[in-house]
Amino acid sequence: MDRNQKAETVKLLEGIFDESGSVVMAEYSGMTVAEMEDLRAKLREQGATVRVVNNRLAKIALKGRPAEAAGAMLTGPVAIAWAEDMISAPKVAVEFAKDNKSFNIKGGFMGEEVFDVSGIEALSKLPSREELIGMAAQRLLGQASEVTRRLMSQGEALSGAIAVIEERAAA
Repeated sequence: MDRNQKAETVKLLEGIFDESGSVVMAEYSGMTVAEMEDLRAKLREQGATVRVVNNRLAKIALKGRPAEAAGAMLTGPVAIAWAEDMISAPKVAVEFAKDNKSFNIKGGFMGEEVFDVSGIEALSKLPSREELIGMAAQRLLGQASEVTRRLMSQGEALSGAIAVIEERAAA
C-alpha cells in the first residue's frame, strides 16, 4: 500500500468514524472466509457494514476525534462494524459473537462514549429504530382509539337520554 492509498484509507475511516451511529471493534482471528461473509450478510440485512482495518491507519483516523481513546482497542487483527443508526451493528455483532468463538468483541464507541464489551452488549439490547417507531405508533393508535371511545360514549348516553324523553312525551 503506497502513501496515497494510505491517505485515502485514513480519509475513508475518518468518514466512517464521523458519520456512523456506533462502531463495534472485534478480533476476528481464526474466522474462515465463509464465516466473515456470513457476518457481512447479516450486517447488510440490518443496514450495517464490516471492514477489516489496519490498526495503525485506524489510530491515525481516530486521532483528534471525540472517541480517540478507542484506539487502545486496535491491537491484533481487528474488524470494525458500523451503521448509521446506533443499534444495528452492536445487535448483529453481539448475536454473531455468541455463535462464533473466533469473533470476539473488544468494545467500540458511539459519538464520544467509548464502550467495553459489556457496554456494547448493553447497547445491543436496546430496541432498534424500527421497534421504537412501532412502539410509538402503537401507543398513539391506542390513545386515539381511547379518545374516540370516550367521545362516542358521551354521544351514546345523550342519544339514550333523548330516546327516554321521547318515550315519556309520547306516553
